[in-house]
Amino acid sequence: MSNKITFIGAGNMASAIFGGLISSGYSPSLITATSPVQAELDSVRQRFGIHTSSDNLSAAADADIIVLAVKPQIMQQVCEPLAAVLQQRSERPLIISIAAGAQVATLDHWLGGRHAIVRTMPNTPALVGAGATGMFASAEVSPAQRAAAEQLLGAVGIVEWVSDETLINAVTAISGSGPAYFFLFLTAMTDAGVNLGLPRDTARRLALQTGLGAAQMALASEHSTEQLMRNVMSPKGTTERAIATFEDKQLRQIVQDAMDACAQRAEEMQSEFGC
Repeated sequence: MSNKITFIGAGNMASAIFGGLISSGYSPSLITATSPVQAELDSVRQRFGIHTSSDNLSAAADADIIVLAVKPQIMQQVCEPLAAVLQQRSERPLIISIAAGAQVATLDHWLGGRHAIVRTMPNTPALVGAGATGMFASAEVSPAQRAAAEQLLGAVGIVEWVSDETLINAVTAISGSGPAYFFLFLTAMTDAGVNLGLPRDTARRLALQTGLGAAQMALASEHSTEQLMRNVMSPKGTTERAIATFEDKQLRQIVQDAMDACAQRAEEMQSEFGC
């Protein structure tokens, strides 16, 4: 891919994505990031060697791909001025949104209509190259543009496409917000270890490494996570008793309720932000 890419926004997630692209061999000369904050522009220019600008319109004028990387609360005020510039172009750029709650039809309306748009839901582990991103493409997105979007987000982790835009809310519930669930569980494991007598640093390192190791085993294994769990359990053993306690306390239902609440809130946000 040798497209000219403009990121409208130069915050942490945008930096993670163009940093991942550059690490995979993409030329910094093809990347521009915009921001109204000069210190932010200075930082990314020094770190990554990319072009920077405080002018969204000029930066978007000849971009092949425009990544909307701003908060949903200001998405409308960012998009509407871009419409006049984009509508004058004979070849429309691919628009990629990484903002929560911003629906394809609304983005297209704000940008003047008839755009190829990919809506994505990345997550914070993208900051360390271990992200999981859900993606939905509008009907206007060509196979080549779809491949370009996949390469762009794939630079910071795995990519999974969904066929229905409403499923982005489910993606939010499982991977978008999911890192926080694991952080909560790891915190609880650490605290429990301390209560059992371990030094906090020891308990924390054991919990974190166990979480990492379990995920790596699951990714490498041909077995389901349910089977991997059973493999650790011996009849009348320690793990069996711990798992029985989780089951008695309805852990699975707690997780379902939490993810239902997350997906519902994601849907609500679309209306609140006008997206």
